[in-house]
Amino acid sequence: MKIKWCLIITLMLTVVLPHSVSAAGWGYKKNKGELPEVGKYQDMIEKHDGIFADLSGDKVVYLTFDNGYEAGYTPMVLDTLKKKNVPATFFVTGHYLNSAPELVQRMVKEGHIIGNHSWNHPDLTTLSQAKLEEELKRVDEKVAELTAQDSITFLRPPKGTFDDQSLQMTRELGYIHAFWSIAFVDWETDKQKGWEYAYNSVVDQLHPGAVILLHTVAKDNAEALEHLIDELHKQGYTFKSLDHLMMKKLLPFPVYGM
Repeated sequence: MKIKWCLIITLMLTVVLPHSVSAAGWGYKKNKGELPEVGKYQDMIEKHDGIFADLSGDKVVYLTFDNGYEAGYTPMVLDTLKKKNVPATFFVTGHYLNSAPELVQRMVKEGHIIGNHSWNHPDLTTLSQAKLEEELKRVDEKVAELTAQDSITFLRPPKGTFDDQSLQMTRELGYIHAFWSIAFVDWETDKQKGWEYAYNSVVDQLHPGAVILLHTVAKDNAEALEHLIDELHKQGYTFKSLDHLMMKKLLPFPVYGM
């Protein structure tokens, strides 16, 4: 009887917890001027072709933005990127696609990449394979409906939460997890501290190959962006797209002009 109940409990846990209980939130130890230390996470995500930085040592940076909802600052961000001829990747949710379709269209028209941030912003490690696929495919389909971008390669998991199984399942669906190596608390719209704070938060963490995560709901970020781009150019950095980073990872020879 004890063996029978153990089997039943095991089956129940398998149903309730479809993923490993070792789910993690992306994080790292800051290492001023150098690539942050990510420990065991590096091998874990690279096993599934995930990225968090350009490991080549080149003085290149990658701008990425998470767009869960529109707060009125994305047009300013896009204006600055256009003025400075800088590419970016925007990770969007279903809410953003439904509420700000004209901005998504503008992103693609101006040469930026749309990334997948899931439809409802759930913890991906808690989803079954069918539900996970539904969450991501709905974003793909809506982006293809609105824009000329007919597929999505890059996925940023909500809240940076992942485990080995979610990495594997999403890779099998054709997605590359795109984490980051520079970020700060910038999404609290009632606690903005001025553009200098946003500017310094990025510059203080700057390192070659950085993938920078910003949120477009922050007024500070929108106002700091032009100053930030100018400073990074002054320091000899070049801005590239995540497509460029993936080409560097996948090709066995240098990539020029991308």
